[in-house]
Amino acid sequence: MTSHAWTPGKAGFLDIEGARLEFAAFGPPPQDAPTIVLLHEGLGCLALWRDVPQKLASATGLGVIAYSRLGYGRSTPVTLPRPLDYMTREAVETLPRVLGEVGVRRAILVGHSDGASIAAIFAGAFDDPQLAGIALIAPHFFAEAHGLAAIAGAERAFAEGDLKPRLAKYHADVEGAFYGWSRAWLDPAFTRWSIAEYIERWRVPALAIQGEDDAYGTLRQIDEIRARAREVETLLLPGCGHAPQFERAAETLAALAAFCRAVAA
Repeated sequence: MTSHAWTPGKAGFLDIEGARLEFAAFGPPPQDAPTIVLLHEGLGCLALWRDVPQKLASATGLGVIAYSRLGYGRSTPVTLPRPLDYMTREAVETLPRVLGEVGVRRAILVGHSDGASIAAIFAGAFDDPQLAGIALIAPHFFAEAHGLAAIAGAERAFAEGDLKPRLAKYHADVEGAFYGWSRAWLDPAFTRWSIAEYIERWRVPALAIQGEDDAYGTLRQIDEIRARAREVETLLLPGCGHAPQFERAAETLAALAAFCRAVAA
């Protein structure tokens, strides 16, 4: 049962077992339409979705929610280091509570990067009749040297360049947000991390969108989906990096909207 009032466009907080998660809703409430749930990347938050929630709500006629995970945006900070299975914990522990708190009745998960991995885990961990589909932007299912090198470069930019002050505009605890992500990925044990087995357990349609010039993941991630998934469509974008929703906004948002309308129906 929901204890959160659905007030389109107004940011607020969800109270989840003593923690506060920054949250906003757009479009019709769950009792009137299915709900798109946006799951942000490893350095993202509610604000860093920019106008994507509003555009998706307008293009689909569906409800949209977005929230900052613990340690991000204005949500409750976390104690470092994060556990290496932090994405699995988010998918199987926190996300179900968020859906329940908001009162979501029919969900479409749209995740970017870490958020895509969380959506993929949720879809494989639960045979949930309320889940209509998942859309994954720049997903990763296993660690690649290619991506780990990019994360190491981001650490240097955070320590020595302008990345820290840029991120500090969006995260109350900018060091917790950044190092909670980077130090997990760069832990030597993380080279063995894989969630690919969840793909085979999906029972809903999936859309995967990948920039072909993504610094954090190669097309091997998409090949993994194609080899294991029952029902998936893909959109590969030449000359596009890690954030198709901004770098190739028109194509990406059109694909997301068409997918969400189809699975909602």
